[in-house]
Amino acid sequence: MNAIEVTDLSKRYDQLEAVREVSFEVAAGEVFCLLGPNGAGKTTITEILEGYRSRSAGEVTVLGLDPAAGARELRERVGIVLQSCGVQDGLTVGELLEMYGRYHRQRRSADELIELVELEAKRDTRAAQLSGGQRRRLDLALALVGDPDLVFLDEPTTGFDPQARRHAWATIRALCGLGKTIFLTTHFMDEAQTLADRVAVMRAGQIIALGAPDELGGRDARPVEIRFELPDGWTLDELPEVAARQRSAEGRRVLIRTDQAVRATAQITAWALDHDVELAQFSVSQPTLEDVYLELTGEREPGERKQTEAARS
Repeated sequence: MNAIEVTDLSKRYDQLEAVREVSFEVAAGEVFCLLGPNGAGKTTITEILEGYRSRSAGEVTVLGLDPAAGARELRERVGIVLQSCGVQDGLTVGELLEMYGRYHRQRRSADELIELVELEAKRDTRAAQLSGGQRRRLDLALALVGDPDLVFLDEPTTGFDPQARRHAWATIRALCGLGKTIFLTTHFMDEAQTLADRVAVMRAGQIIALGAPDELGGRDARPVEIRFELPDGWTLDELPEVAARQRSAEGRRVLIRTDQAVRATAQITAWALDHDVELAQFSVSQPTLEDVYLELTGEREPGERKQTEAARS
C-alpha cells in the first residue's frame, strides 16, 4: 500500500512552471527524502501534499485522500514539522503537549512523547527557555501528538549541533519502528544517507533521479577510489600494475580509480608489505551521495571533487 501517490503533478505561477509533470509514490512505512537546490520545487510539492497549496494539474493522493479537499480525516492522520514552528512560549513542554493533544480525536500521551523525543528533564520547562535543538524536538513531539500515520519533516535538523542531530536521527528512526511513514526534505546529504529508504533529486521542477541512497545515479556501479601517500623516494611508476581507469599522483599523493576494488587493494597492500613501504592516509571509497547529488543538479562537474582534492594535496 502506498501512503502517497503523485501522477503528472504540475504547478504554474503565471509563466513560471515551478513543478513539471512529476510522478512518484511513497510506500507506507517508508522514509522518503526529497532533495534539490533552492527553487527546484521541493517546497511546492511538499505544500501540495500537505494540502496548503493547490495544484495546476495532475493527480495526488495522500493516505488515499485528495489533500486539496481539506478533509479532517486526513489532517488527523498527518503530522507536520515546519522549518519554523510557533507555539505558546509561556507554556511548559508538558502543558503544550496536553493542550494540543485535546485537539485530536486520537492522541498519544504526553509522557510517551516526552520520552520519545528525550525531553524528560525539560517537561516543566517553558518553551521560551528551551535550546534550539530542544525546541525542534518539541516541534516533533507536537507533530506526533495526534498519532499520525504520515509525518512531514521539513529541514528538521537545521541549526543543530552534531550531537543534537544524532538525537534527532535516533528519534526519527524510532518513528519508523512505530510504523510511521516519513516524508523528509533536507539539505544534509549525511542525513539523507542515514535515514532515507529512497531519495528523489529535483532540478528545475522535475525529478531527475530516484532510488536508494547507495544506488542513486548509478553510485553503486561507479569506480572505487584508492588514495594514499607514498613515502619519499618512491614514485607512481614503482607501484604494481592494477586494472584502473585512472592512475595519477600530485606530489606524493596517489589516486587510483578502479572497477576491481578488492583485487586492486590487495595488490597494492601486498606490494607495500613486500617492500616494507608505509602508505600513509590509505583509503578506499566510492563517490558519496553528496558527490552524486552535486553532479545531478549541475552544481559540480563529474570528477571535479577528485581534481580539487588532488590540487589541495
